[in-house]
Amino acid sequence: NNMFYYVRHIPKDLYEHYRVRRLCFSLKTKSLTYAMRAAKSISQRLDDYWFGIRFKRMDIPAINSVRKDDSESNETPNILDVLDLYLRLKGQGKDKVFFRTATRNIEYVTKVLGNKSIKSYSSSDGAKFRDWLIEQGMSINTVKRVFSSVRSIVNIIISEEGLDCSNGFSGTYFPDYERINKRKPIPVEIIKRVQHRCKKKDDDLRWLVALLSDTGMRLGEAVGLLKADIKLDADIPHVSLKPHQWRTLKTKGSERNIPLVGVSFWSCQRIIESNNNSKFAFPRYTNTSNCNAN
Repeated sequence: NNMFYYVRHIPKDLYEHYRVRRLCFSLKTKSLTYAMRAAKSISQRLDDYWFGIRFKRMDIPAINSVRKDDSESNETPNILDVLDLYLRLKGQGKDKVFFRTATRNIEYVTKVLGNKSIKSYSSSDGAKFRDWLIEQGMSINTVKRVFSSVRSIVNIIISEEGLDCSNGFSGTYFPDYERINKRKPIPVEIIKRVQHRCKKKDDDLRWLVALLSDTGMRLGEAVGLLKADIKLDADIPHVSLKPHQWRTLKTKGSERNIPLVGVSFWSCQRIIESNNNSKFAFPRYTNTSNCNAN
């Protein structure tokens, strides 16, 4: 389908490190210029990695003269210990999504690289971790978010303990696939078709979809609304979006008034008219202690 692929045979002396005899994977681009640039970068990283493997096999001169002292590495916390510290320091007042996300990202690290001392993670480990995330089907933006989380977790222990080491997850190169294969917006005619079906079905799930389609609210912002946040009688009908104890907002700038137009106005009318005896716009997802925006 006119998509460029990277293909390279594994050197014979490195067969034992691979399950295949050649590498073959998509560069996710139809641009020859970008494909050549990406292939050159990948080849350089492979050469560096293979050199590292071969270098480890070399006899080190006067190795018997090296003092064996593992006390320093033993005292350096491993990545799971660092996660515990991070959640303890940064988790105050955060919701369960914060804890789940941080824990999941570190589980990725231990699955791919093992639970090692943070001084043991190198830049090549960061590259290996990046490649694994991409192989799982994650977009580059998702991979960047995972790396941002892991970097923050490692940085906090380096700062707290005053460790003299670098963060192996900093400075990792990310190919700019999204710039080449930029996701296009949903066509307006498709949105209108969805809105028409929302009106036809006319239930709380469709009210939610309709509300999102003409306001641009985040899913969590919409499902956490109170009926009192909907101002249909104002000069300009709007939703007053503000934080609640069951649903915070992503940033301070997220607190805003959103005009109701098109099917978003219709959906809010249906929400107010519904006889669910609840103060919440979407009680299916929200109560006084929790808002399930997942």
